[in-house]
Amino acid sequence: MKKISRQLWLPILFGAVLALIAGCHSMKTPATSSVAVSNAAVSNAATAGAAEYAPLEMNSAREKMARANQALNDKDYKLANDLANQAQADANLAQSKANSAKAQAAAKALQDDVRVLREELNRTAPANR
Repeated sequence: MKKISRQLWLPILFGAVLALIAGCHSMKTPATSSVAVSNAAVSNAATAGAAEYAPLEMNSAREKMARANQALNDKDYKLANDLANQAQADANLAQSKANSAKAQAAAKALQDDVRVLREELNRTAPANR
């Protein structure tokens, strides 16, 4: 019975040690890729007009990106990664809000055009009869 117990615990212990090593190693790895992806997300949001339609979220994304870049320079890679991920989420939200606002404005303009056309049709229809 003891032999079976050792056979089970050895792989579990080995797996736990590997997970611990991998977790510690990832905190020391530069977060440059996360920061780069988040920078691109902030740029895309700015291009989509997020500064106009979602200024709070856009400012938050830019602030977090600045802090992530500073953390990266300070070699605090975990903080840099966390801030970059938060900035990316804020940028995506800002871009979504901008896209939504633009779509709503386009829909309203289309509804106004349809209303004007209907009014014009109603005005000219009695003259054709």
